[in-house]
Amino acid sequence: MTGFAFSQDQYIFPYGSGPSKAFIKEIIKLTGKEKPKICYLPTASGDRESGIIRWYELVNDLEVEPYVQRVWISSYRQKYTFEEFLLGMDAIVVGGGNTLNMIAIWKAQGIDKVLKKALEKGIVLAGGSAGSLCWFDNGTTDSRPIELSVVEGLGFLPYSHSPHYDGEEFRRPVYHENIKKGVFKDGYAMDNRSGIIFKNGKPFKVVSMGEQYNCYYVSLKDGEVVEEKLDKIILKD
Repeated sequence: MTGFAFSQDQYIFPYGSGPSKAFIKEIIKLTGKEKPKICYLPTASGDRESGIIRWYELVNDLEVEPYVQRVWISSYRQKYTFEEFLLGMDAIVVGGGNTLNMIAIWKAQGIDKVLKKALEKGIVLAGGSAGSLCWFDNGTTDSRPIELSVVEGLGFLPYSHSPHYDGEEFRRPVYHENIKKGVFKDGYAMDNRSGIIFKNGKPFKVVSMGEQYNCYYVSLKDGEVVEEKLDKIILKD
């Protein structure tokens, strides 16, 4: 993670698909706060209302102060900057959707720079699907027409990434192909309902919602793609 100074521990928690209550509980623990402020960023879904409702339902009985930061805003209604709001959080959770569009909007609004400041400040960053892809150097996305393609992330984690590894037919072969061709460096693939907590840029803890959901380190050795299944801790909602 070139350019990051670890004055305090920095946590990023990407997972393969949507959030679970158990994953949110892990995020709460990572903040070290009794009742942390956690903000949901639904940019990738176009600030879809159903996702926002689902977020509030998910955390309804948890010890958190839940917030949402939309990007489809008006200067007449929002009287604070994205930086002022997001840097006041203890954790930021990014929702799924179109990764390519999300990152383009973030860069247009300067949110990408705010998220880097958040990480450096020790704010926990998390998310699944588009919300996991965004933290890595690059990965496979369904953000363009016709077929899976390559998307560039924010580079907070210096690896490639594939979410939905068990949930979509073409994720694994396309990821393997790009690693073999050298388009991607070695990286981490995550089944739906599994994830990896990174501490200061390194894998720290692998979690899963069931024995069948796994995370993998995928690398190129002697010209062949190799998957290493990572030891995991099974969580319960």
